[in-house]
Amino acid sequence: MSLKAFLKGKKVHFIGIGGISMSALAKYLKSEGYAVGGSDIAVNEEISLLEEAGIPVRIGHDPSAVAGADAVVYTDAVPADDPELAEARERGIPCYSRMQLLAAVAEGFTSVIAVAGSHGKTSATAMCAHILLQSGARFTAHIGGRDALLDNFYASGKEFFVTEACEYRKNLLAFERVTAAVWLNCDKDHMECYRDFDELRDTFSRFAARAARSFVNFDDANIRPPENALTFGVSAQNCDYRAVSLRESGERYAFTVLERGEKLCRIRLRVPGAFHVYNALAATAVMRGFGVDIKSIVRGIASFTGVRRRFEKIGKYGGAEFFCDYAHHPAEIAKVLELARRRGSGRLFVVFQPHTYSRTRFLMDDFVKVLSGVENLIIFKTYAAREPFDRAGSAYALHERTGNSLYAESVRELEAYMKKSVRGGDTVLFLGAGDIYYHARRLLQKLGGRPVPGRKGRGGQNSTGSPLDVKE
Repeated sequence: MSLKAFLKGKKVHFIGIGGISMSALAKYLKSEGYAVGGSDIAVNEEISLLEEAGIPVRIGHDPSAVAGADAVVYTDAVPADDPELAEARERGIPCYSRMQLLAAVAEGFTSVIAVAGSHGKTSATAMCAHILLQSGARFTAHIGGRDALLDNFYASGKEFFVTEACEYRKNLLAFERVTAAVWLNCDKDHMECYRDFDELRDTFSRFAARAARSFVNFDDANIRPPENALTFGVSAQNCDYRAVSLRESGERYAFTVLERGEKLCRIRLRVPGAFHVYNALAATAVMRGFGVDIKSIVRGIASFTGVRRRFEKIGKYGGAEFFCDYAHHPAEIAKVLELARRRGSGRLFVVFQPHTYSRTRFLMDDFVKVLSGVENLIIFKTYAAREPFDRAGSAYALHERTGNSLYAESVRELEAYMKKSVRGGDTVLFLGAGDIYYHARRLLQKLGGRPVPGRKGRGGQNSTGSPLDVKE
């Protein structure tokens, strides 16, 4: 269904507009001529940027906010009894989930690239966008994070739509038409939405099989490539796109891409972490599937310098470096811990904020296993998101199980601990997908440290016109 047929009228109200995906969709609708506004429970950086872009935001959920709206869009984090959502339904205003709107938006593009997987979706999506930018394609990108250049939304045309496809509540199956589906990996997550791991894996598989063409990680033992798949990998020798001759410098990798056994190009990453090799391979394979030239692929990936909250250095205090990372799953935590240990020579301090009670409860043993080896560990209070309190899946329950951690509920407690414990040469790592990022920045300010200014990408509502010429 086209967006015009989907949204009757021009005034759209977003409930939970401060979310990274919701804010990008709001920017897109504004660029299409819709009158957009929204609400959220608290001010954050996304809301400030929306207001700068001319999108009004109300703090707090007031039923009167939906008055005059032709449609309401709500995020999955909004409960069914939210006063604005309840009022909209009482008034007969059409109400749509974030994913329903995203699927409708995708229908307006010639080609749709949807990136799925348990880990790495945001970085792989951004890499695809960078390649399209270099190629001169007219495209729109919906990115689940703030890319250093493109931010979370970029629009220059409707030839391509590149977006993440999330497995939460099987949302990725809402897309009616996907030209290229990427399946990066498959791991246990969002298990509260699935009967078991087999159902989760089957959902990913159905998503990939329904696309015109899929691109899947052949090294992942949990992935069975569908018939329409092209494969990528490092260890598997018989995949369509393979990384060989890997070299590492400062945890940034360079590698040669083989396309069906023949040398294609040499890729150099500007972001640290071996896991980005797979993200870059996926982006390369997809772009080759669309006939994008090799030069644009190489330059596009070289122009990708990272996404906010992906091993992002936020500043220094007393000679110690402070980093934030979005890792909130045991597998992601393991990778970023390895990266931090390899990069730093001093002690490692980790502040982890669990994201949702259900994830912590379902994966408790895995969290305990990956965190028990951390010498200086603080478990910060849970970011509950959409969920009610659950003692069995709480941050305190995780703290009790690890046996080697401190527990904190406030920035004040973190401040006292850091003042007496951290010294020059140490690395302090803040992990989690909740508001720990903003707590970490506030903590650094309270400590009197030297913050790295927040990056503001050049994407967004005004990012239309000719592609930027980004050179390595």
